[in-house]
Amino acid sequence: MRKLKNSELNRKSINEFKESDKTPIIIVLDNVRSLNNIGSVFRTSDALLIEAVYLCGITATPPHRELHKTALGAEDSVAWEYFEKTEDAIAKLQSNNFGVYAVEQAENSTSLESFNMDSEKKYALVFGNEVKGVQQKIVSLSDGCIEIPQFGTKHSFNISVSCGIVLWDLFSKLNYANK
Repeated sequence: MRKLKNSELNRKSINEFKESDKTPIIIVLDNVRSLNNIGSVFRTSDALLIEAVYLCGITATPPHRELHKTALGAEDSVAWEYFEKTEDAIAKLQSNNFGVYAVEQAENSTSLESFNMDSEKKYALVFGNEVKGVQQKIVSLSDGCIEIPQFGTKHSFNISVSCGIVLWDLFSKLNYANK
């Protein structure tokens, strides 16, 4: 076994990325304060060809030096849009036939492994603030909640880790299920 060189990774150029078919998922960041978390979400979104990232409220926007440290340029490849109010992003998504799901611990949430994807539908996933999570008013506006099963004492993941777990699971369900 040999570690691959960067030149062997078949990386897309930014133009190739922008022209590629995207995974029909939009990430909504609801008042995420950490620039490292925001950058990491961009990088994960780039890796999985996510359609866009919506940045809401206090969530910082590119260009930003600290965000770039973890995004490593993914903020240039992944489409993004800023909304002062998260509810405006939700309204736009729902009017464009996206199913909107908050990733949150909530009554009647669907456990991630049980969340079924319809390959004909588009999805938006809302991830919340590092301390307060997704705002209750946003949970109430959402079409449902997805919860990541957790078995330790904390029952809490970093937002960028949560995003990676959920995106990989849904990406896998869309691209590898029944193939």
